[in-house]
Amino acid sequence: MVSKAVILLSGGLDSSTTLAMARDSGYECYALSFDYGQRHLAELNAVQRILQQYGDISHKVIHLDLDQIGGSALTDTGIEVPTEPSTGIPVTYVPARNTIFLSLALAYAEVLGANTIFIGVNAVDYSGYPDCRPEYIQSFQELANLATKRGVEGEKIQLQTPLIHLSKSEIIQAGIKLGVDYGLTVSCYSADDQGKACGLCDSCRLRAAGFAEAGIDDPTKYQ
Repeated sequence: MVSKAVILLSGGLDSSTTLAMARDSGYECYALSFDYGQRHLAELNAVQRILQQYGDISHKVIHLDLDQIGGSALTDTGIEVPTEPSTGIPVTYVPARNTIFLSLALAYAEVLGANTIFIGVNAVDYSGYPDCRPEYIQSFQELANLATKRGVEGEKIQLQTPLIHLSKSEIIQAGIKLGVDYGLTVSCYSADDQGKACGLCDSCRLRAAGFAEAGIDDPTKYQ
């Protein structure tokens, strides 16, 4: 039997590479995206373009209102997205976002009978978010084993983080080998309605540096 996997898919570079890796590993993929009150929907539009490439992946979008909580430049339009490098945890960190997303992915996996959840977190070239670190993933794995019917009955749902120890250039190189079209993806925190990137935010800088280091032409469309 083919194993089922839930793939957290935002439409960005990392999650698109993760989807390609899961699919290449033979999983029956169920993509899960979130309309969570983020600043723009360009990434969700990118998800549709990415999935059209495959044609055989089930996709679900869950609607949340994290903008009611705010506290992040990605969910509160009153907080500006930084255009210069900063120290510490940046204002683009969305409080508890990965915990919320993984909890819902865990519920979805239980319903599907899936034994794996893929998430494209990265602890090398990233913006300093606390919920992208290996120790966070390990802790959530322990929670998943304790908090689910499958875990209690010995059918644990495993978290897979294939990008966590890769640099951005290594991620891009891996994705290119798997046929990922990065021109379809959107990573920018301040993308416009057409998905064009600002070229100034942390995410844009990390993405551009990754393509440069990999020696691959950057297909990103800029404003």
